[in-house]
Amino acid sequence: MTTAVVRALGALAHRAAHADPREPCGCPPPRVLADRADGTVVRSGPVVAKAHAPGTDTPGLRGRMALANDPGLAGILLAPLDPRPAAPPAPLHDRPVTLWPHGEPVDPGDPDAAPWEEAAGLLAALHRTPAPPALALPPMRGPAKAALAVARMRAARPDDPATAPVLGAWRRLPEWARAEAAPPAHRSGFLCHGDLHLGQLVRHPAPDGPWRLIDIDDAGLGDPAWDLARPAAWFAAGILPPDVWLRFLESYRAAGGPAVRPGGDPWPELDVPARALTVQAAALALAKSAAEDRTPDEVEQEMIDACARMASLPPELGARHSS
Repeated sequence: MTTAVVRALGALAHRAAHADPREPCGCPPPRVLADRADGTVVRSGPVVAKAHAPGTDTPGLRGRMALANDPGLAGILLAPLDPRPAAPPAPLHDRPVTLWPHGEPVDPGDPDAAPWEEAAGLLAALHRTPAPPALALPPMRGPAKAALAVARMRAARPDDPATAPVLGAWRRLPEWARAEAAPPAHRSGFLCHGDLHLGQLVRHPAPDGPWRLIDIDDAGLGDPAWDLARPAAWFAAGILPPDVWLRFLESYRAAGGPAVRPGGDPWPELDVPARALTVQAAALALAKSAAEDRTPDEVEQEMIDACARMASLPPELGARHSS
């Protein structure tokens, strides 16, 4: 990301934080919160400006912004400061920009305080909420993001045998989980976040307000099990402790979440999305490690190893619960 883009975002956030430019300003210098291929986020005081990814579907983004601003989602999604994506100035290369209130993120240095139960409750509430009929919402982008991760891996490691277990696990997924077909109709009409992890929660008002879900770039209609898939994949790979996974799952069920059955084995619903998120994580690990000229770290290797186990299953088991 160029310095000019970061400066433009910082200036935009700063102007939004000061309705009256004559008022005294005690804001610290703008700070970059994230700078990734899927977006750059800069904070100035109480305002956060985000430049979305190049090629963003702007009509889809407008629908997602309207969703975040819908009164029926007020206790679930963080509302934007302006529900309309702004037309960005030239230094932002025609990327849409949105403005948000600052929220206090999850503390990565205190894993015992991670709000797994709160995340589960917010997801259950989102999934139970009927889609506002006036909004033209796109499909949630979970399967599309998994496909993009695989494409990124292939580009970073062409003809590399290290990708074989990931591609083997990918080919065993049903077409809908690879973004090559629509999901089963009975699982496609729920409001979904599309990219749930603990980095997608903030307290608002900061620093100790209630938790809210942020980052609606992948939100839309789809299979709610996808929103449980990342922690399910981490649990299956041995990364997330069983007690944490059970707290998350039981909190979701207690809040009436429809992604899994109310009791018993949740894996008939979670199996395919969890396998897809495993492939996504492993593909990104191989792509990033290639770009940084290093070997995958321990956690990354665990996801790659999980793909190898999935790819080695007999076809009849690998296809289990695939529809």
